[in-house]
Amino acid sequence: MQSESVESSESMNFMRMLLTLMLVVLAGFLIIGIALPVLPRYVHHQLGFGTFAVGLVTGAQFAASLATRFAAGRYADRCGGKRAIYLGLLLAIAGGVFYLISLPFATQPITAITLVLIGRAIVGGAESFIITGGMTLGLALAGGKQTGRVIAWVGTAMFAAFALGAPLGTAIFDHSGFAAIALTTALLPIIAMLVVRILPERVDPAEKRGTLSQALSSVWLPGLGAAFNGVGYAALLSFSVLMYAEKGWGMGWLPVSAFAAALIAARLFLGQLIDQSGAIRVGVIFSLVTALGQILLWAAPSPWLAAAGAALTGAGWAMVYPAFGSEAVRRLGGANKGVAMATYSAFPDLAIGLSSPLLGLAVSSGHMNVVFLWSAIVVIMAVPIALLGRKKQ
Repeated sequence: MQSESVESSESMNFMRMLLTLMLVVLAGFLIIGIALPVLPRYVHHQLGFGTFAVGLVTGAQFAASLATRFAAGRYADRCGGKRAIYLGLLLAIAGGVFYLISLPFATQPITAITLVLIGRAIVGGAESFIITGGMTLGLALAGGKQTGRVIAWVGTAMFAAFALGAPLGTAIFDHSGFAAIALTTALLPIIAMLVVRILPERVDPAEKRGTLSQALSSVWLPGLGAAFNGVGYAALLSFSVLMYAEKGWGMGWLPVSAFAAALIAARLFLGQLIDQSGAIRVGVIFSLVTALGQILLWAAPSPWLAAAGAALTGAGWAMVYPAFGSEAVRRLGGANKGVAMATYSAFPDLAIGLSSPLLGLAVSSGHMNVVFLWSAIVVIMAVPIALLGRKKQ
């Protein structure tokens, strides 16, 4: 009886810490969420650049996240997830400063977009340290239990920020312009830092750390499955807003919010499936869900059906990412939770960073929806990769 009481108390303490960690990640990723529906409009309509430049600006963040991800994982394993989060928030402030510096150069589009790209890249580094630090700390607090749930719930906080940030960013931009977005990006991390102080730190520098080559050899299969799904994610973030504008539907925030809301719902109500049914099986099923969502976005005749496609994409990505991530941590694990998640997440980051501008080249004016047909074809390739991973278990 006493043992059950202690176990219940430990479970409650863990849940409190996990919810606090989710709040930190939520605040940190609002910085990114408010810019998601705004940057394509700013670059395309105000600075006058085409779809390739839109994809480049969107992809710059993910490319920078890829470049810094292993360093973030190594730092989180050695110094602790809490310190990694702090560093990420400091980088986010720097990214917002570059957005602010770009404002006086609005009549010089090349200079302005260069500064925005630098800011976007710095925010990508911030994203890397915040999410890797959050995942590492959450997994350390869990003590090796509930890996799938920790990855799913911390990721839920990230996409909750996207769901809130999309309409919030649109409202701020419509009311006060890009200057207000830049100022919010620079100031919001300071609030998040106040919440980080509540969290404990868990780190054991004495344990053996894995190398990058060891991490790659362990996680490349689940990483590749996530990468193919990441193309659908990239297509939605980069081009759904422009597709809505092209079709005259308005409500450019709707697909991003539908995506994020469905993602949150799937992780809260279906997150236990990863630990119960197996990571690979969940990865296969929800890769098919993501592909179906992309096809619906391509064929949708109305904004509401397109939003349903965005929601299916969100539900698919909601389960695919933690499913394959749980498999990656299982394969490497130990004292290398940060490196495992960092190396694994580098695969979808690379896919997102490359596919955003490449999809921009594949689409012509007046046919923005074709992007989603191409992305659906790529997403479906995750299924045989996942099945290969299951065979190698």
